[in-house]
Amino acid sequence: MATDMAPEQVDLNISVEKVFYIIMKAREFDVKVAPVEPDPGSNPADDGEGAILSDYAGDPTAAELRTAINTLNDDEVIDLIALAWLGRGDDTWRNVRALARERHHRHSASYLMGMPALGDYLEEGLATLGYSCEEFEIGRL
Repeated sequence: MATDMAPEQVDLNISVEKVFYIIMKAREFDVKVAPVEPDPGSNPADDGEGAILSDYAGDPTAAELRTAINTLNDDEVIDLIALAWLGRGDDTWRNVRALARERHHRHSASYLMGMPALGDYLEEGLATLGYSCEEFEIGRL
């Protein structure tokens, strides 16, 4: 949701660092696909390392994302949901935050993990509010 106006300045109840971590985990989770071969048994170098994108049982990616969301307090989860909604262009920060507060429940991790492009929505939501993940991305190089 790009505008020519200055970003709305708000105080988040969740740190940008936590949101960035969840963005990275969400992107890892989003690229997972059903395994083509349930037990490849080959050398990963021989198959082009493609197994890393397969969602095998025991793969920690979903558990890591779910844990990252479930360890947040209620105010942080509400802001995370609101950031996702803002990032997909739903409404203003004030309105999406109020709606997230009204609709938040114990199954928010499942709801968020079921949202396609969660990482992109969160990053766009942060950008709409004038926050950037760029400093964290540089630190990862």
